[in-house]
Amino acid sequence: MKAGVSTASMYPLHAEDAFRELAELGVTTAELFANSTCEAREPVTGLIRDTVREHGMEIVSFHPFSSPMESVFLFSDYDRRIEEMLELYREFFGTMQLLGTKIFVLHGAILSSNCTPEHYVRQFRLLAETAEQFGVTVAQENVSYCLSGKLDFLKMMKRELGGYARFVLDLKQCRRSREDIFAAVRELGDSIVHLHISDADADHDCLPVGHGCFDFRRLIQEMDALGYNGAYMVELYRRNYDEYYRLKESVDRLLEISDGI
Repeated sequence: MKAGVSTASMYPLHAEDAFRELAELGVTTAELFANSTCEAREPVTGLIRDTVREHGMEIVSFHPFSSPMESVFLFSDYDRRIEEMLELYREFFGTMQLLGTKIFVLHGAILSSNCTPEHYVRQFRLLAETAEQFGVTVAQENVSYCLSGKLDFLKMMKRELGGYARFVLDLKQCRRSREDIFAAVRELGDSIVHLHISDADADHDCLPVGHGCFDFRRLIQEMDALGYNGAYMVELYRRNYDEYYRLKESVDRLLEISDGI
């Protein structure tokens, strides 16, 4: 089982500093959340690469800050904006190739957009085909304020996109969308290639693992039954935990649960 931490959890720490913190904590699996274009370019990526190599880390996924732009760029019907976003994302895919990173996390169009399902599928396929040239998989994340927040929309994507339908299941976003996490696991099945992990209780939808009451044992068992070999990536909001060691604590708790199954 791979369990790690997204640098999104450490915002607003600069990406290269976040990787150094994770290395010191002993985290060996990570997601790079780039909070600016410079965090996907040299010299910053070189600093990250140095830390990763020195500490035997792996960057399994890349999450761009540009997610809010996707509605009016990639999922618009304006050709110049679409090409501008494709140009930026080609650069990101190239960076991922250099870092050995395979999964690109996409939010997609927001709920208030005028993007039809047909256009969404067409644009997603365009991006997925572009990423494929770099050995990268584009994975749709369920996000509560996006079209992807609804399980029915994700099921439509799976039906229409065939092999290009790949998903990031984010537990806190399921909670915010009032979608059942285990229903999503059943419906999306082996199309899930990445997980964003957080715990929760009756009053909080995003907590460190072990600080809430979510049934991680059941999640791991159901994902194992699907043959899932992706990462369990801890992604918290900075306000939802106190010290950085809670991130490593979350990773260790996940591994402990997995070992006990």
